[in-house]
Amino acid sequence: MAAQAVWAQNQVRSINSTQQAGVEVVRIELSEPLAAVPRGFTVQTPPRIAIDLPGVVNGMGRNLIEINQGNLRSAAIAQSDERARLVLNLRQASAYRAELQGSALVLVLDAGGAAVPVASAAEPVHFAQPMNNAPQSLTDVDFRRGPDGAGRVVVNLPSNQVGVDIQQQGQSLVVEFLRSRLPENLRRKLDVTDFGTPVQLITTTQVGDKVRMVVDPKGNWEHSAYQSDNQFVLEVRPQKVDPNKLTQGPGYAGDKLSLNFQNIEVRALLQVIADFTNFNVVTSDTVTGSVTLRLKDVPWDQALDIIMQAKGLGLKKSGNVLWIAPKDELAAKEKMELESKAAIAQLEPVRSQAFQLNYVKAEEIAKGLTGQGQGGGGGGGASGGASRLLSQRGSVIAEPRTNQLFVSDVPSKLEEITAMIAKIDVPVRQVLIEARIVEANDRFGRSLGVKLGAYDARGRAGGIPGYNLSGNNYVTVGSNYNLVGWQTGQNATDPGYNNTQFVNLPANVSSDAFGGANATNFALSLFSAAANRFLNLELSALEADGKGKIVSSPRVITADQVKALIEQGEELPYQVATASGATSIQFRKANLKLEVTPQITPEGNVILDVDVNKDSRGTLTPQGFAINTKHVKTQVLVENGGTVVIGGIYTQDESETVNKVPLLGDVPVVGNLFKNKVRTQSKTELLIFLTPKVVSERAQVR
Repeated sequence: MAAQAVWAQNQVRSINSTQQAGVEVVRIELSEPLAAVPRGFTVQTPPRIAIDLPGVVNGMGRNLIEINQGNLRSAAIAQSDERARLVLNLRQASAYRAELQGSALVLVLDAGGAAVPVASAAEPVHFAQPMNNAPQSLTDVDFRRGPDGAGRVVVNLPSNQVGVDIQQQGQSLVVEFLRSRLPENLRRKLDVTDFGTPVQLITTTQVGDKVRMVVDPKGNWEHSAYQSDNQFVLEVRPQKVDPNKLTQGPGYAGDKLSLNFQNIEVRALLQVIADFTNFNVVTSDTVTGSVTLRLKDVPWDQALDIIMQAKGLGLKKSGNVLWIAPKDELAAKEKMELESKAAIAQLEPVRSQAFQLNYVKAEEIAKGLTGQGQGGGGGGGASGGASRLLSQRGSVIAEPRTNQLFVSDVPSKLEEITAMIAKIDVPVRQVLIEARIVEANDRFGRSLGVKLGAYDARGRAGGIPGYNLSGNNYVTVGSNYNLVGWQTGQNATDPGYNNTQFVNLPANVSSDAFGGANATNFALSLFSAAANRFLNLELSALEADGKGKIVSSPRVITADQVKALIEQGEELPYQVATASGATSIQFRKANLKLEVTPQITPEGNVILDVDVNKDSRGTLTPQGFAINTKHVKTQVLVENGGTVVIGGIYTQDESETVNKVPLLGDVPVVGNLFKNKVRTQSKTELLIFLTPKVVSERAQVR
């Protein structure tokens, strides 16, 4: 009997494909003529055309037919209780035109091979063909901003019979509503710049028997259009190109499809989308009604969203199953489930469980369970609010001596706490941080000085010292008046012939470049045969060249995200005045200090918050010793075992000083006897190296 019933239905006898005038023509032979042209839709990726044949069964004896001719690869038929679906697998996306020829269904594929023609001024996209004979008036034109920054032009049509054409002219979109009229109050320009969307201006005018709407966007944008019953929506959204996404779009990533249905039942339309996707769609019995829908090249998930918004439906996903029902029904069911769970939690018995903690303290876990660890909020019970992990009937006791936790709560909460403790009570990884502070200095100093003096003792022996200028006027050389007085017999104290410098500019070795060394002296005296006249010359010179390097290497090991501090140095006293005027002694540290907080990243690298001090004793002042400081504080990301230079200071000091007697010091060659020269050069360099190592084995800690 079943076989006879199937034989009585309309059957697909054969499927043939031919090329006529450069286009693909697919002919489906049926046992009986169809009552109307069947509905279908196109898919962009993979390129397909799907046709639903109501009341038709497959009578060919096979479900797949290989064609491999032109743009057509194959044809497949899927059977359900009420209809058969014919799917044409294409090489590239193509639009189609369907017509009935007797008992055959003829599908004509476009020769261009594109489901949606390129919009241009000469080739508009026929979004919907006009089905009305007399012009109809549009009821409203509005603009809204979408949640993703898209601009939506919403036009309320008088019926779903108004035809629509869309084309792009330059940087503008032109939408024409065929065989329609525009009321006077809607003939206007809408400046929508302040909405923050790509759309800037919307101009709506009457042109003949058509209403023309010009939309002016800016920047990079893309558009789509859809119609739900009597409402037409043109959406212009900013184009966001993500190189890591295979499908571009503002939040929709499904394969694109085109739908064109007139007064189709919502349940049937949802079944079409279910057949297109890999999801199982369960539709509630309360989903009723019909919808008129026109979509061009829209992702299937956006198409589903449009349908649900038009009919006030909601969606609940569970695995690969989509349950679709009215939003009120979904909310009521979810509320019932939550109330049922709450009632079970109030009635089910409480169990107790002990947890032995190994690496964390029981008191800290107890505070977290009762909500006291979130900024010092209250004790147990109902305190802690939303941060409390235990149920209202739950309680916890921490035993610090054995580091155990005793929790009493409903079984579902105990499972959550068990999973949480398993993730928290784990050994913390440790990090060994080694710092190397390298100080290098290079000093050079050269100093040259002179002492020049004269000594004439002829006046003590009765002679006349000095040299006659004219008459009784004589001139003699001395470093001071005492020496001249002694030379002329007016002073009995002999200053000594070696203390007669009238030019005293010795080598200046006070700079740090000389390291406290003393200059070497070389003396030369020119005297008369009677040894009563002396000319003394004393040269002093010093050249110092010093190099030094100081390497400090503090190291410390600490747990992940735990601050560590290690320091070594001395405390220096200094005097401070008290409020009463007395003085007291206080101390300041001159230490080598390493303070660091490591954080191990999931990739195995280490983030270091580091504070390094290298202080040393400086010069002595009346108030105490000065402290030379070198300080670096920063945050760096270092690979495990790698070394990074976190700071470097390079200084170079050069100086050259000349002290001389005016005029005499400027005389060539001889002027060197009346001046001294000091030249110093100092270079210092400070480098700080950091090397973190994640300690994974106990042997590495030793």
